[in-house]
This record gives sequence, C-alpha cells and structure tokens, in this order.
Amino acid sequence: MEGQLKRLVIAAPHSGSGKTTVAALLCLALRARGLRVQPFKLGPDYLDPTHLGRAAGQQTRNLDSFLLGPTRARDLFARAAAGADISILEGVMGLYDGRDPSSDEHSTAELAALLDAPVVLVVDAAGMARTVAAVAAGLRDFRPGLRVAGVILNRVGGAGHAALCEVALAQVGLPVLGFVSQTPALYLPERHLGLLAAEQTQWDEGAALGAAQHLRLDALLAAAQAPALPQAPAASLPARRVRLGYALDEAFHFYYPDALDELRLAGAELVPFSPLRDAGLPSGVGGLLLGGGYPEAHAAALSANLSMRSAVRAFAASGRPVVGECGGLMYLGETLEDGSGACTEMCGVIPYRTRMAPNLTLGYREATTLGASVLAPAGTALRGHEFHHSVLTHAPTRPAYRWTGWDGQEVTEGYAAGNVLASYLHLHLGAEPLLAARLVAACS
Repeated sequence: MEGQLKRLVIAAPHSGSGKTTVAALLCLALRARGLRVQPFKLGPDYLDPTHLGRAAGQQTRNLDSFLLGPTRARDLFARAAAGADISILEGVMGLYDGRDPSSDEHSTAELAALLDAPVVLVVDAAGMARTVAAVAAGLRDFRPGLRVAGVILNRVGGAGHAALCEVALAQVGLPVLGFVSQTPALYLPERHLGLLAAEQTQWDEGAALGAAQHLRLDALLAAAQAPALPQAPAASLPARRVRLGYALDEAFHFYYPDALDELRLAGAELVPFSPLRDAGLPSGVGGLLLGGGYPEAHAAALSANLSMRSAVRAFAASGRPVVGECGGLMYLGETLEDGSGACTEMCGVIPYRTRMAPNLTLGYREATTLGASVLAPAGTALRGHEFHHSVLTHAPTRPAYRWTGWDGQEVTEGYAAGNVLASYLHLHLGAEPLLAARLVAACS
C-alpha cells in the first residue's frame, strides 16, 4: 500500500540558525489555514518537539536514523503522517552534520533522502545579502540529488533586506519561500537547561501569526509535493490488555510517542500517574515505567511524597517489572545530591546514588546487555542516547549495559537485577517491537 504524503524538511547550515522558530511558525500558519499539520523532529531531542507540538496542535514525533534504523524510521514516519495534510520535519544541527564528519550518516540530509522529502533551507541572513546565495547554493550542491526546494530567510532587517537576498538567490536558481524579521520575542530557548525553559515558554500567538505572514504558504505547499512512500500494514491491538503505569508530570515526561504506541500495540493499557502528587500507584498495574525528566528540579517534592516512594519500593519488591530511564534511574536510587552537596532521599529501589554535575553527558551509544532484563535477553545489541547532567557517585554494582567510549575504553552503565532495570540510556522502544513485547509480557 502506498500513500501520498506532503512533507517538508526544515534544515539549516548550523545549529542556532532558527530552524525551530521557523518550523514552529510554519506549523502555526498552516494550522491557522485549517490544515492538519503533523510535526516531526529529526534526532533524539526532547525540547524542540514541545515547541512544534504546541504550534501544530499535534504531538510531535521523533525520527532518528541511528536509534530506529532507516526502514523503521520510514515506516514510523508514514504511519504518523498518514492522517495529516502536510508534515513538517525539523532537522538536527547543520544539514550534513551527523555522527562523524566523513559522511552524511545520521544527518538531516540522510533522512531527507530516505524519506524523499523536499528540503527548505533556513538561512540566518543577519549581516548578509549576496553571501546568502553562496551559502544556500553550497548546501544544495554538496550532495547531488538532494531536493532543495528553496530558502526561508531568518533574522532579516525587513522587506528591503529580504528583497536584496532574493535577487542574489535568484542568480543560483533558489526561490525565497518567505522571511522572518529580527523579532527577539519569537526566538525560542536553546536546549539544556533550556529543556526546563521549554515548559514555561509561551508565544504571543498574535505576534507569531503576524511574523508568519511573510511565509509564502502557497509556494511552500506546492514545494511539499513528494512521491508516495510505501506504508506498512496497520497493526491491530491485541484483545488481551495489561495495565502499565507510567510516570507523567512535571518531573517525568520524556517519552517518544512512537515508543508509547509500540507498548500499546504490544498489549499495554498505559495508565499515567504522578510521583509528585499521587498518594499511590494506579490500581491493577502490572509494571512501572519511569521516563526521563527533571527529578532534580522537583527533588524536595518527590522526596516529601513518602507514600508514593513507599508504594514504588513495595511494587518493585513484589517482583513486578520496573523500568527507570535517566530521570527514572535517579528517582529509583537512594539519594540525589544537588550541586551544593545536599542530599535528598529518593525511593531506594536500587543501591545507587546520583549527584548533579557541571558537565553534560551527551551522545549516541551502541550498547550490549550484560544480563537478561525485562526488556532484552543477555547479549542483545541496542542503540540508545545519553543526555543528562547527573552522574553516579560510585561505579555501578549491577551494570545493565556495556559499550566502548569515545576514548576506546569500555564503559559499563545502569542497573539490572531481576525485575528492575534502570539506566541513563534513552532507548527507543519503537525501534524494535520485541522490546515492548517483552516488557508487556513481563507485566502479565
């Protein structure tokens, strides 16, 4: 089965060019026109999807060729985009920036080619005119066959400045598909600790729609025409369901939507609960999932909820599966130490202690499971992503994973013992349906 899916990849020469701002303005303007817009974020980012989802009125989906693999990324895109009038896909970093500088692997360009999607370049034109054409033409020509549909000029001084850039771009055969003036109120915070700021950022929708008037929507919609993609057959939900509780509040909310969908398809009824406010766990749940988030920002309130901490400990002691990911690992541990050295008691499910650190741990990981867990058998190769500002205060005693670090040294990480799995590693359960199926089976 094949489906016609209008789509545009919003890319740029480098991070900080304004991709998120422009993509969000585009989602907002298309939505105001009455279209159903499906936003996507390329890469493992949790911040930009928040902005895009608010602007589009639809939950943003992550696409990452490293975490998902090419076939799975294409299938998940087609599944989510099927009901939309148009999909807007915000790229990651610069157009050709991926895992290493010697290839396009895991870059925005690679995913655009995989999805046969037209690319719109966002160029920060502040302080430039003719040079904009050199930059845009260089990006277009660097990879033959990549379909660059045109340019949106960002941070221009006004219509006159945009017109000068347009004359230059016409000389290299690239149309201007709109411009965004220098409006500081529109620009969105960068990531970490901008992640927390993303929750508190509210656009003035009137001002945003005013800025979006300079986007040439008819031309952008025409450029979004793209060939049909093969679509995987729709999966049916199993008749038998198990209840899986998942933490969802200000402290825990980093989940890939496609990963949650995969759990549902495997037979899970997902039941949200709040470690911050609820007195206990939802009734009848067969397992717990504690995703990433900001336990450090809510440590006092999490610690003060003694009944919830007791309920989580008792649940883990009962032998039912408990999975903690990044923030979830911190909450399942014994204590969380802030930057001043003050410790706050956490659940005490695992014999680990964490502390906030000044440096960010960030990067893709190719890991192997050291033992069997509720997600995978021993020796399973998994791909994940780390993004955290806390660390263990000690070496892991029951590590879940092993991988080779950037310096060639072996790294062991996480905790796996019996029914409990906790790790800093963000996995994408949508990458491999067997992971979700194994967890759901353990819950039943």
